[in-house]
Amino acid sequence: MVAGDARAPLAVEQATSVGPGLGSGEPVFDLRGVGYVYPNRQVALDGVDLVVQPGERLVLLGANGSGKSTLLKLLDGIIAPSSGTMRALGLDVAAVAAGENGFRFHRAVGLVFQDPDIQLFSATVMDDVAFGPLQLGMSHDEITECCREAMAAMEIEHLADRAPFELSGGEKKRAAIASVLSLRPDVILLDEPTASLDPRTKWVLVDLIQRLAAEGRTLITATHELDIVPRISNRVIVLGEDRRILADGHPEAILADRDLLLRANLIHEHLHEHAGVVHRHEHDASHPHEDVDPGTLQPERGAVGLAAGAALAPASDGVATTNGHVADGLEALGGPMAASSSGPTTGS
Repeated sequence: MVAGDARAPLAVEQATSVGPGLGSGEPVFDLRGVGYVYPNRQVALDGVDLVVQPGERLVLLGANGSGKSTLLKLLDGIIAPSSGTMRALGLDVAAVAAGENGFRFHRAVGLVFQDPDIQLFSATVMDDVAFGPLQLGMSHDEITECCREAMAAMEIEHLADRAPFELSGGEKKRAAIASVLSLRPDVILLDEPTASLDPRTKWVLVDLIQRLAAEGRTLITATHELDIVPRISNRVIVLGEDRRILADGHPEAILADRDLLLRANLIHEHLHEHAGVVHRHEHDASHPHEDVDPGTLQPERGAVGLAAGAALAPASDGVATTNGHVADGLEALGGPMAASSSGPTTGS
């Protein structure tokens, strides 16, 4: 459901469980006309309306610079909105950012930063995971149990005595998440959790995030990686480059809206060469490619360019389709057949 100035309400999937400390029926977050302007007068968010219910698995989807990280910092009470009103767990976020009810709030809401080095500063991983519980004055037994649970959830028990600087990128991400889990928060905020990870490590982390969501926690993840969205969310908010909400809907509907993804700069059209054939289709921002000069290549007559390795399915007009869209490279080169694109793809 795409929205311009007026957005249609989303019928969100009801949470099946509510984390401890949250009242039944009370929204976790309630934002009304929220904006944020940095001290240099750069607008980071403008007129954001958002209600998040307990147990939702929400993805904030947007290009770099769309305001995702700023929104997470607002949700975590690190900063207060410049305009509008915002409540979290029934508390005024402006008051939380000023220091009121800070312990209560930050025990219930935990933010994992994009750069794990921000959260890993102790001599060992165990020290980092224990840091939050120590600040809350828990007993030794409570701290031990919380740390054991958190490291087991992230499968990093074997890293307990390692120094953070000795860890790989994926291990650092998991240790940073564990340092938040040790507080047993009801709400977990993740900022680009799979950024800069190799494919295997990325999907291991996605599986671990899915387990956290299955426990009934409210999970809000900021990302621009389209391929992980269906695995970790039941609702998607799309932030545009104007720092406003462009759309609010279910993952399947959002990812199927090619025009929306193009407008939000989440995919882009690009000419490619495969086996001497030039064609055009969409890619997300993470897809590597080289520019192709269509004037230097001649496609085979009657051929249709397709993403490498994609499965072919005959369409009624005889033009092969792949991943829900029709390759239209011949149209770009003045070939004998014209094909049109009709759906997003997140890479070839």
